[in-house]
Amino acid sequence: MSEDIQVEGQQQQQQSVQILLDERELRTTYTNAYRIHTAPEEVVIDLGFNMANPNQPPNQQGGAPQLLFKVTDRVIMSYVNAKRLAMSLGQLIKRYEQQFGELPLQPGQRRA
Repeated sequence: MSEDIQVEGQQQQQQSVQILLDERELRTTYTNAYRIHTAPEEVVIDLGFNMANPNQPPNQQGGAPQLLFKVTDRVIMSYVNAKRLAMSLGQLIKRYEQQFGELPLQPGQRRA
């Protein structure tokens, strides 16, 4: 096993990398719901949307209304990337709330 040891006074070279962004296969998806699964090496996030179940019989006596979670996309990532995503989203939400006020999580408290 080799180790990189920095000697005092010696400067480490920094390399810059140019990232090219290819959006030719980009697909935009709206989501209002998610489900998270975990495995020892990765995080799996199912994205989709909740909607009234179109197959539920109308006027079902005593039955609670049903929501259908329609999964449209699955994202699989390492725990390291999941942590980076969580940190980025946290910073984004913090900036948004500083500008527009706190985002309430309870549906009855949300602004239209």
